[in-house]
Amino acid sequence: MHNPQELDELLYAIVRQIPRGKVAAYGWIAERAGLVRGARRVGHALRMLSSRRRVPWHRVVNAQGRISLPAGSAAARRQQEILQAEGIVFKNHRIDLMRFGWRQSLDELLWRQP
Repeated sequence: MHNPQELDELLYAIVRQIPRGKVAAYGWIAERAGLVRGARRVGHALRMLSSRRRVPWHRVVNAQGRISLPAGSAAARRQQEILQAEGIVFKNHRIDLMRFGWRQSLDELLWRQP
C-alpha cells in the first residue's frame, strides 16, 4: 500500500495523462490507481494540490459530468472557462462523458507506444 504522499503523486501522475479536450471522473482516476471506491480520495488529493504544481486538475469532474466545486463560485467558473477553452462543451452545466470522457482501456494501457 502507498503512504499518503505516494498515493497523491500516483493520482497526480494519472491526472496528468488526461489529454487536452478530455475529462475524467474522480472514480475513473481512483479505479486507474487501484482504489476501490476511492473517488473521494482523488478529490482530497486535488484539494491539497499546490497551485505551483503542473497537474490539470480542471479535467476531473464528477460521474455525472458536472463540476464538483460549488455552483456559481469563482473556482467553478474558472474550471468551466478553462475546459471550454480546451474545446469541452457544456449543456445544462454538464459534460457529455461519452464524447469528452477519457478512460483508457486495458488494451491502451498495455500496448501504448512510448
